[in-house]
Amino acid sequence: MMGCQSFQRLAAQLPYVSERQVYTTAHSMTDEALAAEISALVYANPFLEERIEHERRILGDAYIPSQAFWSLEPDLQRKSNIDLIAEKCAALVARYERAGAAVPDDVAIYFVYERHREAILELLEHGQPGQRVAFYSAFKSDVIRYLGDRADAAHLFACFFQVRRAFHHIFRNIIGRSLPAARLRAAVWQSIFTYDMRRFRRSVYARMGDVPTLITGPTGTGKELVARAIGLSRYVPFDERRERFSGDAAATFVGLNPSALSPTLIESELFGHRKGAFTGAIADHEGFLESTGLLGTVFLDEIGELDPALQVKLLRVIQTRTFQRLGDTTPRRFEGKIIAATNRDLAAEIRAGRFREDFFYRLCADTIATPPLHEQLSDDNELTHLVRFISARVAGEQEAEELSEEVMKAIERSPGRGYRWPGNFRELEQCVRSVMLRGSYEPSSSGTASDARQRIADSVVAGAFTADDLLRNYCTLLYAKTRNYSQVAEKLGVDRRTVRAKVDARLLEEL
Repeated sequence: MMGCQSFQRLAAQLPYVSERQVYTTAHSMTDEALAAEISALVYANPFLEERIEHERRILGDAYIPSQAFWSLEPDLQRKSNIDLIAEKCAALVARYERAGAAVPDDVAIYFVYERHREAILELLEHGQPGQRVAFYSAFKSDVIRYLGDRADAAHLFACFFQVRRAFHHIFRNIIGRSLPAARLRAAVWQSIFTYDMRRFRRSVYARMGDVPTLITGPTGTGKELVARAIGLSRYVPFDERRERFSGDAAATFVGLNPSALSPTLIESELFGHRKGAFTGAIADHEGFLESTGLLGTVFLDEIGELDPALQVKLLRVIQTRTFQRLGDTTPRRFEGKIIAATNRDLAAEIRAGRFREDFFYRLCADTIATPPLHEQLSDDNELTHLVRFISARVAGEQEAEELSEEVMKAIERSPGRGYRWPGNFRELEQCVRSVMLRGSYEPSSSGTASDARQRIADSVVAGAFTADDLLRNYCTLLYAKTRNYSQVAEKLGVDRRTVRAKVDARLLEEL
């Protein structure tokens, strides 16, 4: 986990955590105060700073500061703050029982979860879809003992398993110890559970499929990993009578890239078709909107490439939750969730008439931005950490240390520690592979930037640009050189806000 100095820098950015609050010793906290802190911890986002504050207050001097961020590390198996809090919670429950007092609901919920945490983790990692959950009867007995009739055991079990799945998918797929990486993990958690987990557990869990998620960010920043973390972490009801979950969110996650297929094929894959609906439609076909079902997720990568006619059809699906197969008039219901991703500036695409504004506003209620790699490398140790992680994935844990050292030395030779990694994580991964195979890495000299500049010049000479096109391309070209909106505005004699609005994110990636 992050070192003590790194944590001190983080703590300095949390003004709501006073010195007195942070270092409250465990023995000075009353049972009522401890119960309140555990209650707050139950519903805290585990990837936000609030979780750090509650854990420090509960543990006092026993808190382990090196575990401030939940970030994938090789040494995570040692005793954690969570284990220490579980011990304190168990002792608190015992004191309530000895006194003949009812255990507060949230303390009981935390206690029951901790009693079955390892079994839930085992089910997540080694269980099979549709298998009977043998330990559920013991779980239900604990719910009845500590919560009585105040909780629905099957629903609580489904929530616990969802929390464990969500943490697993976020923790394993969104790596990095930087603040941008931590904030991304926290944003994904909120997309799954909202910011108010009490409301989620009461009722919203059944409505999350109605809210589309839009993921924005440059190419290679992990938008699909974010989509999978959300899609694979959806709420799955638990059938108490059969002691089995009623489905498998992982089995009904499907992805489609509109830029890779023709509009007709995309429409057929999404909506399905009847036999004879078009040339080659030799049988009825069930589309993704139909096959995913209640627990499913349809991931539309590069949504900015979607044909405007299909944008209209998808807009209707989101609005009415109904659709028809190609060549059919029978209305069918879409019950799953839509996640879309794009590396384009959709505001600019709307101004250019390539993306429907009404479609955008149906997508943007839940928006996540994936940060470029260079924003995460402000800490000198972050690049080393990421290279170490990728090396383990590429070459195996046994070779990870040696390979990561070779990669860091190769980067220092070329392209240098100050390199901005325009290909983001995808490029860094290829760098590790290149060093493993060739012993060195040289950034691509494919000429993408010069090609883009030549394309702009050719369009100007040919008179192919409108006035708006010309300003958009020129603003983007100048901004690519300076990375400073004010300097570009001064040079062009326009307002800084105009420059910011005109910079084309997609073109910027090519320059």
